[in-house]
Formats: sequence, structure tokens, C-alpha cells
Amino acid sequence: MHNFRARRRHLKYSLNDLYKVIGLTKQAVHQYQKRERIFEQNLSYLVLDVQDLREDHPGCGLEKIYYTLQPDFIGRDRFVDLFLRLGYGVKKRKNYIKTTIPSCYQYDNLIQGLLVTRINQVVQSDITYYNLGGSFYYLIFLIDVFSKRIVGHQVSDHMRAQANVRALKQLIKLRGPKAMKGMIHHSDRGSQYGAKIYTNLLKDLGCYISMGQKAQDNAYAERVNGIIKNEYLNYWKIETKQQLSRMVKKAVDHYNSNRIHRHLPERLTPINFEQRFKNNSKENSHFELIFAEQNALERSSFKHLNDYLEGQIEYSCPLF
Repeated sequence: MHNFRARRRHLKYSLNDLYKVIGLTKQAVHQYQKRERIFEQNLSYLVLDVQDLREDHPGCGLEKIYYTLQPDFIGRDRFVDLFLRLGYGVKKRKNYIKTTIPSCYQYDNLIQGLLVTRINQVVQSDITYYNLGGSFYYLIFLIDVFSKRIVGHQVSDHMRAQANVRALKQLIKLRGPKAMKGMIHHSDRGSQYGAKIYTNLLKDLGCYISMGQKAQDNAYAERVNGIIKNEYLNYWKIETKQQLSRMVKKAVDHYNSNRIHRHLPERLTPINFEQRFKNNSKENSHFELIFAEQNALERSSFKHLNDYLEGQIEYSCPLF
């Protein structure tokens, strides 16, 4: 800049002449430079906010970060493009190990094509694995299909039903025994979910037992498995089972309280959505249509609903 100013006196045209040629005024240039300085300052603060968010939620995608922080000086697409170039993209890792040992007890699928309109109507549960130094541990989650809230979880070094019972008792403690009556508990046909110690507890509480045959039938719970592992656990240094249990609880707490969901109204978190639903249940118009192959007519007819409702309908496991 100093060299340019030193040589500027040798130019035949002044800067004002150049501005006129390209259709600008000196004032407009100064205003642009001021906006750029303000943008760069806001961006520096935003980078710090993104880094803070990533500490608690290391696998959070950029679009979700944008809607969580809601910066008012930059649009979504520019935000995503800019932070991708800054190296803030995340890589999704997919691993698979079979955790379903078929049970000799089988129950009908009660939720296929079901319209879910309230909390405590349907809870799904699933088991996933976590490889810790060559040893496999098993993570159990229960999720309320309506609110997306994780309502029970457990870490176990075995695949026996006792661990699932402990996760189920978390749900009972959270919701209360009265709320369990009439609830549909859905899972795959794993032996843990068909064990008498588990099914008897559900029956004593007045729950309906539902089981699916395919992964799609348990899509909500399986989606949560991936979120907890791929957006949280895989980014943290975990060396012992005790650490794993603490980190799973940390992930679940953040997921329920801080992680926004694009398919909940106003991109609320599960706990915020439940609080709002309880306070305004009569005005609530959010619902879930659980996927069923035979409900294609219902799926096509819902496309004609108004824009607000259209954003809330989910035909299969949503992109949380």
C-alpha cells in the first residue's frame, strides 16, 4: 500500500477518476471497506463460537451449527461454504456389527403407518456397539419418537437383557409409571427385547410390545445410535468403560438439551420441544407418520398440506 501511494502521483488519473470510470463513488468504496472490516470482526467472533460448540458437539454439521448459532450477518450457504474452506467440515464414518440375536418371542409391528401425535405414545429402543481398544461395549438407547428425546440409555459389556432393563427403568423414572400405560414400546426382534424379564416389566406397566423385522422398522432408534457415536463419541478420547459411561451421558445430555432438530418446529431441541408441547398441547400441529410400504397414498396426499405442516411430516427416520 505504501509503494502504491508513493507511485500514485505519477498516474495520469486520480482515484476519483477511476471510481467514476467503474461507476463508483469514493463514499461507496469507503462504505464497502467499512462493511468488510465489520464482517471480518463478526467472523472472528463467530469462529470462536463455532469452536466452542464443536467442543461439546464435535461431529455437528455446518448447517446445524448455522441454525444453532443463527448469525445475523451471514447467510446459511455462505456460512457453510466459508467454514468448509476453513476446514470445519466433518467426515461421517459408518461401521456395522450385528447386535441383533433373534428372539424366539415375536410380537407384531404395531407402529407401521401409525400417526404419532403426542409424547409417550411410541418409544423405540435399539442396541449398538462401541469398539474400545479391541473390546466391544454395547450402548442401549430408548427414544421418544414424537419429541426425539433420548429417554433412557445404558452402557454394558454384555448383551444380556439386564442392561436393557436398566435403560428401561430410566424411562420409567423420567416419565413416571402412569405415563407408561398405553405406551407402545418398539424394538427389533433381539433376544434382549424378548426376554421375560423385559417383556414382563413392560406388560406390568400396561405397555404394548411391538417388534419390527427390518432396520427401517426401527429407524428412529438406529438414527440415534449413529448420532451419538458419529457426532460425539468418535471424536473424544475414551480409554475405559467408566469414561465411556460418562461420555455417553455427556452426549445424551447435550443431544437432549442443545442439539437442534430440523424436523421439530422452529428447529427446537427435544427438551425445549417437550416443554413447549406440554404448555401448548392444544395448539400443537406437529406429528409423525411412521414409515410403511403400503401407505404410499397417505404419503402423496400429505404433500398438499400447507407449508408449515409440510415441514413437520416425516415418513421415515428423519434427518435429525
